[in-house]
Amino acid sequence: MILHIDMDAFFAAIEQRDNPELRNKPVIVAGFSKRSVVSTASYGARKFGIHSAMPVFQARQLCPEVIIVPGNREKYAAESKKIMAIICGFSPLVEQVSIDEAYVDISGCEKLFGPPLAMAQKIQAAILKDLF
Repeated sequence: MILHIDMDAFFAAIEQRDNPELRNKPVIVAGFSKRSVVSTASYGARKFGIHSAMPVFQARQLCPEVIIVPGNREKYAAESKKIMAIICGFSPLVEQVSIDEAYVDISGCEKLFGPPLAMAQKIQAAILKDLF
């Protein structure tokens, strides 16, 4: 049994965690040049139809009040390591496929952590408790 874990809106969520003034606002992580694209859109920005890989100029058209935050790869990588360490506490078989995504083999872990849905919820709760 394999769990797919994807930290949705990861970069924007880290920025909102670190700067409370950004919470519940339309935030994108992107550059400021004319050719920049959205790296991550917060849920507040997604309400306006903004999504990853969208040109920033288009995001601004959809939501003129969108807040652009420059990315911080080192910070995101450090937070990713913390998340992966939490996941590895539930199963030794973790395949990280990107900075915010992993596949976790939970076969045989049911006796320790319960059925798959309960285990997924426990992983989510641990990540939220420790990082957010």
